[in-house]
Amino acid sequence: MNLYRSYKNLQDDLQNGSVKCVEVVNYYLSRIEQNKGLNAFLEVWGDEALQRAEAIDEKIKQGKAGRLAGMVIAIKDNICYKYHKVSAASKILEGFVSLYSATAVERLLAEDAIIIGRTNCDEFAMGSSNENSAYGKVLNPCDNTRVPGGSSGGSAVAVAAGLCMAALGSDTGGSIRQPASFCGVVGIKPSYGRISRYGLIAYASSLDQIGTFTNNIHDCALLLEIMAGKDGYDSTMSQKPVPALSEELPSVNVKKLKVAYLEDCLNREGLDPEIKKGVLNMVQALKDAGHVVEPVSFPFLDYGVPVYYVLTTAEASSNLSRYAGVNFGYRSPAATNIESTYKKSRSEGFGTEVKRRIMTGTFVLSAGYYDAYYAKGQKVRRLFLDKTNAILEKYDLILSPTTPGTAFKFGQNDLDPVKMYLEDIFTVQAPITGLPAISLPLGRHSNGLPFGIQLMGRKYDELTLLAFSKYLMEDMK
Repeated sequence: MNLYRSYKNLQDDLQNGSVKCVEVVNYYLSRIEQNKGLNAFLEVWGDEALQRAEAIDEKIKQGKAGRLAGMVIAIKDNICYKYHKVSAASKILEGFVSLYSATAVERLLAEDAIIIGRTNCDEFAMGSSNENSAYGKVLNPCDNTRVPGGSSGGSAVAVAAGLCMAALGSDTGGSIRQPASFCGVVGIKPSYGRISRYGLIAYASSLDQIGTFTNNIHDCALLLEIMAGKDGYDSTMSQKPVPALSEELPSVNVKKLKVAYLEDCLNREGLDPEIKKGVLNMVQALKDAGHVVEPVSFPFLDYGVPVYYVLTTAEASSNLSRYAGVNFGYRSPAATNIESTYKKSRSEGFGTEVKRRIMTGTFVLSAGYYDAYYAKGQKVRRLFLDKTNAILEKYDLILSPTTPGTAFKFGQNDLDPVKMYLEDIFTVQAPITGLPAISLPLGRHSNGLPFGIQLMGRKYDELTLLAFSKYLMEDMK
């Protein structure tokens, strides 16, 4: 069987009977086994996926199949699936089985998607390299000596290596878009409040958002359309109706848009010259095609990472206080009383990076420092939003690199956490402001590795974002 890079192609073959869902699942299971050295999956639900595939084959025969019939999907190990293990790649949730499914998962299953397994990630989604998992690092399929990006590295690798057709990830500061850039796939973070966070293990609740990895824009639009929409389990959800994204894409006029590119990104020290050249070539190509493409200033760029880490660590300190070895998850065998249960279980159960962020967040929320750090961070966040919205009042989209460089070597940033944190310099603006952003696999470096071009759009206007992305990937090539 050939590797399907488009669900539409698979859907056509399923409908005409030239392939069965069971064959598709078996094909992906064999590819997962062949590529198990990548460590993309923490658990594969093969038998269950095959049983589901048999049932869906019957529904296809009866003409009753859902819109995602036969689409094989992997989910990041911080998204709950009823009666399945979920650990956020942390020892502290070792053996924990979820009692309910995330809303996003429920909506995929309702349309007959097949979930094949849970993917490795940085522990509690904290990291930019997937080196922080309690279950080992994930290897980049483009170069096994390099990181896949994080925190959703396993999901990005699963799609890039052809181990599934699509995968869910979560994005708090770039955790979908950065690995998408490093692995050469499409990765989207929708607007905050577009997809329910119910069933997503929280890192920083005011920034976390579920998104997808796919090989093309149509699959991305279809998945987003199905998962999005109001949910009574998440009070932060938008009540705005969700457009029929996959159907409306072709009708959106993207022939003459106004696009801003952030000159602060392109002039920043540390940006790989070839990536800068790639963005400028894109700018020129768009101008030649009749679009208005202009440089704009975003003077707050260097404040993005500090603000992001002040806010997210504070929220993580609060969110992760529930993991204490008492009600569920890991409990230290050396614990002798309540105090030692808390101290030893948390010390042994959490990894180094998670403990670093919990301690940082506890500090910024502490008496005497709250106003100096957390309250001030929220004020700067508002400045980010106002300035970004001011740009988007004049322009339809904002263009930038996704990452400063291509995938880096394992261990390269281990001794300098700040250097690692700066990997998110171009991606944190979207979650800080709650705006949608996508990384498109449009670049190829002379070192043979892919890199992404990032687009950011107006809040809840994923339709324009996706339509222009489709234009760039299909018409501009």
